[in-house]
Amino acid sequence: MTPSLLKLLQSVDTPTVCNAIEVAQGKRGFNDFTRGTMLCSAPEEPAIVGYARTAKIAAVNPPTEAPDVIRARRMAYYKYMSEGASPSVAVVEDLDYPDAIGAYWGEINTTVHKGFGMSGALTNGVMRDLGDLPEGFPVVAGSIGPSHGFVHVREIDTQVDIFGMSVAPGDLIHADRHGALVIPPEVIDTLEAAIKKLLETEKLVLEPARSEGFDFEAFEKAWTVFEASRT
Repeated sequence: MTPSLLKLLQSVDTPTVCNAIEVAQGKRGFNDFTRGTMLCSAPEEPAIVGYARTAKIAAVNPPTEAPDVIRARRMAYYKYMSEGASPSVAVVEDLDYPDAIGAYWGEINTTVHKGFGMSGALTNGVMRDLGDLPEGFPVVAGSIGPSHGFVHVREIDTQVDIFGMSVAPGDLIHADRHGALVIPPEVIDTLEAAIKKLLETEKLVLEPARSEGFDFEAFEKAWTVFEASRT
């Protein structure tokens, strides 16, 4: 991922990237995105973009392993999150979903992850401390709640599932208030051009539709040009 592609990805929303991937692939049917409604802690901030650092947690029940085992895994988790390719995104599956109750993503944990240089978090689990989370570290989560429950780390660096989207360690993630997607490796080289082409072709309809005197005749003319530009 080039610096210019990263900057562009941070400036556009996830639906735009979803459409641009289909432009890059030359067909419809891209399928690597979340299902259902997710919540974003900072919808006004730029999109989360980065390579996935994955883990699994649980919180409904107390851990059954010895405390020293749990602590060692927790420290291994934080070490793992602090390393790897940059930019990075914490992608954490809550194994209690859809009955998740443990707000893993609060003021302290988000601040620690931001301190590691990560760009945000994606989870099917719970977030809290809204209004106190650090600027520049959005969380896209499954729900909001007040308690951390018995939250503890179960797995590190394994494949996870977030709202029907499978994520492997190292996958390139784009996420915002609409949800998230995994960018296919094969479109990376052409994605920047695809996004720019998409934005330009959308103007063919958007600019006339926002102009005075727009009617069906103007729409039909604009749509004809729009369709021709996509073939």
